[in-house]
Amino acid sequence: MQSDEDFIASVVALDAFVGTKSVVADEIGLSVVRRIAGMLNEEPNAFSSGTPLPPHWFGMFFPNVTKQSDIGPDGHPNPGVVLPPIPLPRRMGAGRRVKIMGTLKAGVAATRTTEVISITPKIARTGRIAILTLRDVIETDGSIIATDETDAIYREMPPPGEKSKVTQAIPAPNNAEWSDTVTLTEALVFRYSAVTWNAHRIHYDADYSRDIEGYPATVQNGGLTMTLMAGAALKRASAQLSTFNVRLTRPIHVGDTVDICGAMVDDNGMNCWVADKNGSQCGLMELGFKK
Repeated sequence: MQSDEDFIASVVALDAFVGTKSVVADEIGLSVVRRIAGMLNEEPNAFSSGTPLPPHWFGMFFPNVTKQSDIGPDGHPNPGVVLPPIPLPRRMGAGRRVKIMGTLKAGVAATRTTEVISITPKIARTGRIAILTLRDVIETDGSIIATDETDAIYREMPPPGEKSKVTQAIPAPNNAEWSDTVTLTEALVFRYSAVTWNAHRIHYDADYSRDIEGYPATVQNGGLTMTLMAGAALKRASAQLSTFNVRLTRPIHVGDTVDICGAMVDDNGMNCWVADKNGSQCGLMELGFKK
């Protein structure tokens, strides 16, 4: 059995990947834009070539397209195909720090440059983890329109028959000025996974999610959670979005009904959070708006 010291050394050995970059180009095709709009319950035909997109939509483009033979048993590309070969089998999105300077436009080509910022091993309460931090730079028409720093947490598999460990529940804030109730249906999660080219099996394969990764049911896609949070907040915003930071704190499961809530913190800032059926906080987003 590998010791904690050997685990840490195996992750530190990946330092050569820090600073490496990859580029993905995307045509921001109109048909994809309209699929995203439909998935988010917006009018697809409101978008035509050249239409500016909502500022947070860039995260649903630029898929890492890999061959089927490069897909691993969990539905992600095998370690080392797209991301560094971190020696832990489970990967989940945890947080983002985003700056917005512009927007994509339907039918106008763009690029995403991804840089590996850090790979950090830790021995946590829930076991061995590694945190992979990436920075994306989104460019179109010769200008940078967004930077997006993301954290992905890699974890051990639970022993057979045991449940996946989760962080202790904390109550969601009780000062909401607005709220939207959303049911995360199988169809919604499937459509999001399809449009973002995400084949992670925990989002659609209940037997795998329960028997292999130890969850009680299929797991809501964290990227969709962030998209719904930002979209709900922007419906109440009176100024242009300039930043948002988000942390996902507890899993949400496909089929759950959640409350997406928010409140202004000052003239230029808003907090948005997700509360599950028990009133526990599952995610928190801090949004900043241009003065």
